[in-house]
Amino acid sequence: MAALGAYRCIECNGEATELYRDYQRGVLRISICKSCQKPVDKYIEYDPVIILINAVLCKAQAYRHILFNTKINIHGKLCVFCLLCEAYVRWLQLQDSSQNTDPDDLIRYAKEWDFYRMFGIASLEQTSFFIGIFITLWWMTPEMLKTKSDFILLLKALLLSTYGKLLLIPAVIWEHDYTPLCLAFIKVFVLISNSQAIRVTLNLSRILPWFAIFFGLILENGVVCLFQKMGWDV
Repeated sequence: MAALGAYRCIECNGEATELYRDYQRGVLRISICKSCQKPVDKYIEYDPVIILINAVLCKAQAYRHILFNTKINIHGKLCVFCLLCEAYVRWLQLQDSSQNTDPDDLIRYAKEWDFYRMFGIASLEQTSFFIGIFITLWWMTPEMLKTKSDFILLLKALLLSTYGKLLLIPAVIWEHDYTPLCLAFIKVFVLISNSQAIRVTLNLSRILPWFAIFFGLILENGVVCLFQKMGWDV
């Protein structure tokens, strides 16, 4: 049996000691939440595809299942891959905006340098965005971020909720007249996912996460303006 508070009810966010009881011979009984009298986590019987669809729909129950009741440890790798996708899209846009068609400008190493530069800029912008969120939440709700583990859990939630950036690659590969609109929708979807991750992790209302995201965007745009003043294409 797990320690007290090891799991969370996906309906009311109440603490639970176990998700199910195994009576052997393939017989499982989902535990009932003591607070809301509903199954602690119905998703343990669901197919991963169904869970993914519910997560894409930004359902709070699916987010609680993923963040609290599973042992997913891909947030770091997912973050790097999402940043690579964003860097690739920026790199392509940088190449398309170039007016010089001299073959010397298409040397492989020059291209790689631009790609690495875009990756670094995207990383700094995302870091600034997260810092803005952490500062705002720590200032508005210090009781929610008391320990190091609270910060780590929120960071993992934010990293996992950026999965929408994976859609950048197909949006660029299948390029058409509406590609800029698709990229804008992807940006909005990622922000909605970030908001839901904050709300579920800290058990907040809907308004405060968006308030934190707003300040995160301000800090991120400040970094963008700094790069532009330095003469860097971002």
